[in-house]
Amino acid sequence: MTTATTAMQAAQAAAKQALTRAEHDFLGEKQIPAQAYWGVHTARALENFPISGTPISAMPDLIRAFGFVKKAAARANADLGALDRKRTAAIILACNELIAGHYKEQFVVDVIQGGAGTSTNMNANEVIANIALEKLGFEKGRYDVLHPNDHVNASQSTNDVYPTAVRIALWTGIDRLLGSMETLQRGFAAKADEFKDILKIGRTQLQDAVPMTLGQEFSTYAVMIEEDVLRLREARALIEEINLGATAIGTGINAPAGYADMACAFLAEESKIPVKKAPNLVEATQDTGAFVQLSGVLKRIACKLSKICNDLRLLSSGPQAGFGDIKLPARQAGSSIMPGKVNPVIPEVMNQVAFEVIGNDMTITMASEAGQLQLNAFEPIMGWSLFKSIEHLSQACLTLQANCVAGIEPNRELLAKRVRESVTLVTALNPIIGYEKAALIAKTAIATGQPIDEVAESLGILSKAQMEALLVPDKLTQPMRLAA
Repeated sequence: MTTATTAMQAAQAAAKQALTRAEHDFLGEKQIPAQAYWGVHTARALENFPISGTPISAMPDLIRAFGFVKKAAARANADLGALDRKRTAAIILACNELIAGHYKEQFVVDVIQGGAGTSTNMNANEVIANIALEKLGFEKGRYDVLHPNDHVNASQSTNDVYPTAVRIALWTGIDRLLGSMETLQRGFAAKADEFKDILKIGRTQLQDAVPMTLGQEFSTYAVMIEEDVLRLREARALIEEINLGATAIGTGINAPAGYADMACAFLAEESKIPVKKAPNLVEATQDTGAFVQLSGVLKRIACKLSKICNDLRLLSSGPQAGFGDIKLPARQAGSSIMPGKVNPVIPEVMNQVAFEVIGNDMTITMASEAGQLQLNAFEPIMGWSLFKSIEHLSQACLTLQANCVAGIEPNRELLAKRVRESVTLVTALNPIIGYEKAALIAKTAIATGQPIDEVAESLGILSKAQMEALLVPDKLTQPMRLAA
């Protein structure tokens, strides 16, 4: 080997060394990219879990939640003497960076992972530690000065930190979903008021039933959503109970006395979310029932929104060979082969989100049931499934309102024509002329194609004038007022 070759190899090794830093765990040493704020534990997770290709940076609410949790933990540790003030101050500054939305790209672990969330917690510990080291004026990886586990993770375990952070993140996402649902609910309520005087024929089992107003039909959708807003608020209250301070299994081992109460109080103060310590931390560490409850409510919301969108697609079907009661706003060309075709693409996307949410609910159900003894190892898939359901429902509600509901128009002429010609109007005559005579009018009208007022008069049952007085919206769409 020549001197030149040896020098070149040495230069290449030095260049490589400049691009990486050495870190170690009990499994051995690894080279970490020099600019990375994550470390060896995160690197192991990257190798172990190449599953979805989606990193936890896709859940910014979760990263912010870790900032709040680690900040609250540091404050409690400092007040109880478990962490010195200098390190505490640096950790708090690092946590503030995460809360502000910075360093998201450093959260690289896959959303689907083994280990009950340990890799996510380690990723957070390492990022916070290295940010804090820079705040103190040291290079990344100087864990002899400030350590991811000994200091950032002091008095903590993945088993209390991870589920607490998930709950904080879910609470934030639910808050957005509630806002989106309320926007959609107001949209349907506005249409109900706009359409309150438009008479139409209601349908049961896809067959003509009795008259109603288009406003009554749309008010139903507003009420359905309003009911689910209340159910979602109830489910959100359940996830406000946290197990921070439980450490490994709920006994609080390795945490100083008073830490759990203090950390939970600081977390509520920092996050502005009304979290409270669970009364039994052993139970809270293994019980994921709140996630199942929340998922069930999300499934309920999805089912009802999908039903509403089924109705919108059916009521707008046509424009010539369908129901045609309403017109949805045209959003895009509907076909690559049929010119002029417009499809109900916005209700369709809500339908698909609903299908996803229903599938996510099954995933969460199975993951919760599969928990064993003092910990459920499958919280990562529960958290990811809930985040997807909440975020996709929230966005779907907003696009349904803005791109569909706000622009719905009634087909007034067609609705009025159907009401005039419908034999279902005879139902309103039952209390006056009896079922048999009403049925005779309906049968004759169907057979002859004549309007029912003409049929009633020709049969000598009621005159046209009497029929006109009876067949008006306020008598056809609400309970009768009988004479005393």
